[in-house]
Amino acid sequence: MQSDNIRTSKSIQQQTGRTFHLATRVLPERIRHPTYVMYAFFRIADEVVDQPDGPPPTVQHERLEEFRETALGNREPEDTDDGAVLAAFDELRREHDIPDEEVNVFVDAMQMDIAQARYETFEDLREYMRGSAVAVGNMMTMVMDPPGKEEALPHARALAEAFQLSNFLRDVREDIRDYGRVYLPQETLARHGVTEEQLADAEVDEGFRAVMQEEIARTEELYREGVAGIRYLPEDCQFGVLLSAVLYAEHHRLIRDRGYDVLTETPELTRRRRLWLLARTWWHWRRNGDPEATFYAVSAVSERGPGATPTDVTGHGQPTWRG
Repeated sequence: MQSDNIRTSKSIQQQTGRTFHLATRVLPERIRHPTYVMYAFFRIADEVVDQPDGPPPTVQHERLEEFRETALGNREPEDTDDGAVLAAFDELRREHDIPDEEVNVFVDAMQMDIAQARYETFEDLREYMRGSAVAVGNMMTMVMDPPGKEEALPHARALAEAFQLSNFLRDVREDIRDYGRVYLPQETLARHGVTEEQLADAEVDEGFRAVMQEEIARTEELYREGVAGIRYLPEDCQFGVLLSAVLYAEHHRLIRDRGYDVLTETPELTRRRRLWLLARTWWHWRRNGDPEATFYAVSAVSERGPGATPTDVTGHGQPTWRG
């Protein structure tokens, strides 16, 4: 894989994915470089449809099809940063035998974002996440190539969905304000009497808090399922994936700290908080070497499930500081 293409991919991740970049840096080099490339590919495709004042839908569709064909090796890459990323991804895809299906379902999900902005049920949303999240988890697993790949893949699916849902919960304000999208299931909103006008007007009431609590509980169940499979990954990859889970799930603590208000401001992890979580996760990991035990000791997710009070990073009920 050409070093210039890797540098371009790494730069994209550094600029746009600070949380994921920190976790990537603790992966072994044989996985770290492919991860830069995959993230950059996912990002440039996502940016085609995530522009508040972007080009018309027909242009977005055409651009995504160009990306698809280049990523699959059916089209020569352009002499641009995007072209460098796509060339590197095509090489990675061939080297690790990533099926065309995974690339296709990912690009198809990006195409869905052009025309579809609402999901009636969680199962409908899950169909979208098959491309936007699960394909990503599948590709990462194929690159890591664990000996128990078949055992690992269902857990990778759950963890990928959990990461995506945490992003959706964090970004409710940005999604509706900038892109006119709502990734909270319509049936959940209706059940608690929450309207889209309320989301757009940033009105946080008990109904909206109930929506957030319900969706966080659903997401945290996926974290439990996903983290349970980290043990199937190669030993030198386990800490990096574990740290990703801790960092993404930490947004739930921020959301709870704000009384579930993600409408007036988007909660963000500070650099200080990310580094603190890295240190705490590493300490527990070195102490017990158990991904699940470490995750529940450090993360915002309770091992006991809905209704339990999550412990903070110091193990005491409420956060002792705010990032």
